[in-house]
Amino acid sequence: MVLYSFLFAAPLLWMTLSAFKGNDAIFDKPFALPKTYNFKVFIDAWKIGGLGKYFVNSALITTISTLLVLVVSSLAAFAFSRFQFRGSKQILTFFTIGLLLPIQAYFISQNKLFDFLSLKDHRLTLVIPYVGLGIPLATWLFKAYLDSLPKELFEAARVDGGSDFILYRSVAAPLLKPGIATVAVFTALGTWNEFLLAMIYIQNEEYKTVPIGLLTYSSRYSTDYQMLFAALTVVTIPMIIVYLAFNRQIVAGLTEGSLK
Repeated sequence: MVLYSFLFAAPLLWMTLSAFKGNDAIFDKPFALPKTYNFKVFIDAWKIGGLGKYFVNSALITTISTLLVLVVSSLAAFAFSRFQFRGSKQILTFFTIGLLLPIQAYFISQNKLFDFLSLKDHRLTLVIPYVGLGIPLATWLFKAYLDSLPKELFEAARVDGGSDFILYRSVAAPLLKPGIATVAVFTALGTWNEFLLAMIYIQNEEYKTVPIGLLTYSSRYSTDYQMLFAALTVVTIPMIIVYLAFNRQIVAGLTEGSLK
């Protein structure tokens, strides 16, 4: 497991160390350690690339998308898991299709729809597709966990006069905390790093996200790799912190509901 983990950690470490080397050193001796460690390079990368506005846009879009995915998918999973209603299996099939189809399969139709509704080039333009992409997986994860919970918990709350919403808020939601942490981190990572939709739907410089903002360090004929690696290191740190902060909840959320 240590060796396996190193395969994922090594590129991040190499990226960070490369930020302390000039472009020539990166190409001449890519795996050599830097001769000096000037942390001012990260401040320069932030200022030169104007990462501040991109960071704010990404943080706003990621936060809103993640919250909407959590609310919508947890409510949907609760309905699928605890209620018997006509067409539930057919509706659940649509969520399965959402897991199977890649975005390239419906991107042209989605793009035409966004053009028709004039939804492009806004700070919240990306929230709609990101929420749509995140709901299927989140719903299935929440449903699998809710299916593993004893029915007696919900029946007892029902006997005490609890409505459907009370059952969701007071019984299901507190028990879903490990799953919520898992879904939140996965959704945040996917939203923060998404590139294709952000590049096509957002043309206004003020609304671009971090992945598109990183193109600032590349021109048609050259790329400032030192600044690019420094910027990549800076924008990667928030997601690493989020993952480390919720690491235990993520593991618990992935394993809860796997056994009955």
